[in-house]
Amino acid sequence: MTARSGLRLAALPLAACLVAGAAPQATADTGTTVTLAISDLRNAKGVVRACMTRDPARFPKCRGDAHAYSAIVDAHGGTVTVRFADVIPGRYAVALLHDENANGKADRALGMMPKEGFGFSRDAKVQMGPPVFDDAAVQIDRAPRTLPIKMRYML
Repeated sequence: MTARSGLRLAALPLAACLVAGAAPQATADTGTTVTLAISDLRNAKGVVRACMTRDPARFPKCRGDAHAYSAIVDAHGGTVTVRFADVIPGRYAVALLHDENANGKADRALGMMPKEGFGFSRDAKVQMGPPVFDDAAVQIDRAPRTLPIKMRYML
């Protein structure tokens, strides 16, 4: 592994990436509901942190994105569901973190490899770091939408 690939892998844990802020304000007639159907959690420990942004420069972290939708829900068996209401139509990408110890960050082994689960919309693949926005982006229109996302684990 090169130093460059190590840096990209270190960026993978979207840990601090997912902040639980309020969703942008929208009226009921301009927004829709987006439901995340999150599967394949390896256990019911901790929480799942979800962030949905339309800003490619802020994906996957969403930090400082006033227009991002974010949520924290308890992990449990089966499918974990997150709903974002009044989502303004546009192109969005979703990043998830299974924060198993609920410490607010993605824990890593050897400073690089994520020890906790992660997932992205469109099941965007991880290759030496998180996917780029375009690989995870989905178009959200006025119709309610459900996005299935599988949680992935490296360790």
